[in-house]
Amino acid sequence: MGKKNQFHICPKCKSIKHKKLASELKELDPDAKVKIGCMSYCEPCKRSALLCVNGRYVTAPTQEELLEKAKPFLK
Repeated sequence: MGKKNQFHICPKCKSIKHKKLASELKELDPDAKVKIGCMSYCEPCKRSALLCVNGRYVTAPTQEELLEKAKPFLK
């Protein structure tokens, strides 16, 4: 059995709608684990959309771009 994708979303990030992003991530991978909680990366989170994908931090100016930049890190 392969490893599942893991996503970590900060609910305080002003550049994303965390519930919508969680739903979109589940569409990409229904079996993925999506965690919503502070990642203690407040400065980058204040400047742009931030997502942790399988232990890698991904940033982008918008939520849509964030999803595209996250795809190469999926298992």
